[in-house]
Amino acid sequence: MSDKTPTIYDVARAAGVAPSTVSRAFSRPDRVNVDTAAMIRATAAALGYRTNPLARALPTGQTSMIALATADITNPYYFEIIRGAQDAAAERGYTTLLSDAQESVTRERESIERAIPTVEGIVLASTRMSDSAIRMVAKQRPLIVINRDITDVPHVVADHAMSVRQAVDHLVGLGHRHITYLSGPDAAWVNAMRWRALRSYAAEHEVQVRRVGPYPPTATGGRQAAEEFRDHRTSAVIAYNDLLAIGFIRRLVSFGARVPQDVSVVGFDNIFVTQLTSPEITSVAPPLRTLGSMAVHNLLALIGGASPTTGRPLALPTRLYARGSTGAAPTRRRAWRSVTSPAPRESATTPGNRLPSPD
Repeated sequence: MSDKTPTIYDVARAAGVAPSTVSRAFSRPDRVNVDTAAMIRATAAALGYRTNPLARALPTGQTSMIALATADITNPYYFEIIRGAQDAAAERGYTTLLSDAQESVTRERESIERAIPTVEGIVLASTRMSDSAIRMVAKQRPLIVINRDITDVPHVVADHAMSVRQAVDHLVGLGHRHITYLSGPDAAWVNAMRWRALRSYAAEHEVQVRRVGPYPPTATGGRQAAEEFRDHRTSAVIAYNDLLAIGFIRRLVSFGARVPQDVSVVGFDNIFVTQLTSPEITSVAPPLRTLGSMAVHNLLALIGGASPTTGRPLALPTRLYARGSTGAAPTRRRAWRSVTSPAPRESATTPGNRLPSPD
């Protein structure tokens, strides 16, 4: 047997058809008789022929590849988004090129620049890039942004106002009137939207809120937040995401605090880890898989020639899962007996935004 890699011409000769017919059978099967296409694929498989998508893309620019850029692949928040995006892409015969920015704007821009020549479109999930940088990318390839509302750029979002209302309603129903918000990255659009909604909705309920941070959206960031919080306590906390909430609770417990008896904690995203902690974490869940699949469906429509829609998109609903990290507001303040006693750190609370601890 020859060691030579079979070519499209070998397949055509063995199948008794023209090379152009073999090419169409793989690139445009809808233009080839069903029986003929099946015979060609069977012949190609017998010869060991494999198509080269990139080589086929040179004259057409069609690689059947899209890029999905994430801020941090180690954050479980992205797991369901990725799964939804990949499933939607695979249904249409597309391969997903995954990019991990590691919370770095520079890494994100560089990876996208490298991907542009080989992909037909791009999905940005919770991007940290500026609006102007995103618009520049959108001029080069069809683009969809997840959880970021940018004028003149197509996007899909969750209902962040609803998610905040659900968190506040839950805490108010438990008797809490003082809430601290553990802020995520300043560059995160969702972070700004949540804080804006929290201030607005808390005012309607005559609830006092304050913000500390920003912190990295990680368990380490949560531990940092606990250091800031312990000298300026409130009975309830809303964290930017579940990873922050997890780190916050673990550090708080090391100070001798009880969750939820002393402090109730709500997170966002409902990642799978929230049910593996003690206590399990109350969290507000956006429809992550749906966000991923909807983004890809919209992107493929743009690739197919659809006109972009840049008006206000449908905001997908969220759901709160009440678990053990939230409970009734304490009737009096209890002293914490610290297990560890690190040196106190200066609070990151905005001046004039500190609140007295609940009685």
